Parts: sequence; C-alpha cells; structure tokens
Amino acid sequence: MNSREHGGIFFRFLFLLAFLAFLAFLFVIRHPLMRLAGQFWLINDAESKADAILVLGDDNFQGDRAFHAAALYRAGIAPQVVASGRTLRNYAGMADIIARDLGTYGIPDSAITKLGYRGTDTRGEAEGLSEFASRKGWKNVMVVTSDYDARRARLIFRRVFPATIRVQVSGGHDTDFDASRWWETGQGIRIFIGEVADYFVAMWQLR
Repeated sequence: MNSREHGGIFFRFLFLLAFLAFLAFLFVIRHPLMRLAGQFWLINDAESKADAILVLGDDNFQGDRAFHAAALYRAGIAPQVVASGRTLRNYAGMADIIARDLGTYGIPDSAITKLGYRGTDTRGEAEGLSEFASRKGWKNVMVVTSDYDARRARLIFRRVFPATIRVQVSGGHDTDFDASRWWETGQGIRIFIGEVADYFVAMWQLR
C-alpha cells in the first residue's frame, strides 16, 4: 500500500469518527432540541385591546379554546366573542358547542355571537370571519385557537383578512399537547408533525 492510499484511508477513518461523534452529540441533545422546537412553535401576540375575540372551531373535548377566550374576555380584551365552527347539521354545529362552553365559563349570552361555516379548513373559516368582521366594521380582532395551531392560524388570518383589520392571535394551552414533551406520546407527535406540515401547505396555497 502506498502512502497516498494509506493517507486516504486515514482521512476516511477520521471522517467516520467525526460523523459518529456528531450523531452521538445529536442523540445526547435530542430532548433539548425537540423541546426547543416545540416551544418555538407556540406564539401568543401581545394581548392589547380588540373589537372582538374570534374563537376558532374544532375545540378539543375539554373546551380549552373557549376557556382561554373566556379568560381574555374577563380580562377586558374585547366586549364581544364570536364562536366560530363548522356546520355539522342544519340544526347544529361546532359554533353552538363553543357558544355553550363560553356561557359555561361565564360569558353572558349578550356578548356571544355564533357564526357557522361550511368550509373544511382554517382558510375557509378565516374567509368567513373576514367577511363578518368587515361587515361589523371591526379594526382589531383577537383570534383564539390552540397553542400548537396558533402559528399557522396567524399566517392564514393575516393573509386572508384585509390590511385594514389588525389580526392578533392568542394560543391557549391545549391539554392534548405538551410542547416540552410532545415526542413522548403518539398524539403529541401527530399534532406537532401534522401542524408543521399543514403550515408549509398553507404557505404554498397562500403564496
């Protein structure tokens, strides 16, 4: 074996050692990295005054979105709350369920508006809410959704709503998702990976 071949083997061996060391490093810090990714995905805009709080549909079983919206209402963020949601039947829909949850959490019926829609995604919901907010003459709205969904919701709503309406997004804690340990459960993995994928799909569709 000549010196050139010997040197080539030596450098390949060093590269392999470096690569293995890099993989070992990633393995050691995998949990902090995934925790950072989970925390990065959560957003909560400054809770300044708004004309209305818009609660997005498909709330979880615990009613966490409605609970968060009620807390914002009691804090004086806005005088009106819109319960948005898919129409499931001619006589009922998710908006009815959310409106009932809002009442359970202490918001008076006079402050609640139910707004059903027939869309199947967040963009369709945003379009319906945009038309409604424009008719109302609102200039500032607070969109309430689940914490893991807030980044995508902000992207969609700020693209769909007219520039004359300021859109803030507040992500309420969702008991089905723990940003600091999402990789430990199948549900957490499905939620996180699904939201990341849906975010980039929304970027593509709204480009």
